[in-house]
Amino acid sequence: MNVKPLGDRVLVQPIEAEEVKKGGIIIPDTAKEKPQEGKIVAVGAGKRDDNGKLIPMDVNKGDRVLFSKYGGTEIKIDGKECLIMEENQILGIIE
Repeated sequence: MNVKPLGDRVLVQPIEAEEVKKGGIIIPDTAKEKPQEGKIVAVGAGKRDDNGKLIPMDVNKGDRVLFSKYGGTEIKIDGKECLIMEENQILGIIE
């Protein structure tokens, strides 16, 4: 993927939930919720403060993150669904 987010934006590839639960129940696509977990594919340079100083990003490429359910803008890159969102829409990093 050759997309470089600008400012404090990040490019996230959502991680889909498992289709089969532990009890063996298969969940159809229509009943699945939107994923809220993903992997960061690319990050922007960061936000600038009032003096023009660059504030570095708290997340890095490769981090697994939790994001708000309806956060970001859906885009398709190389046939893959991705989200581009501002850093403040990320709720936390999964370690």
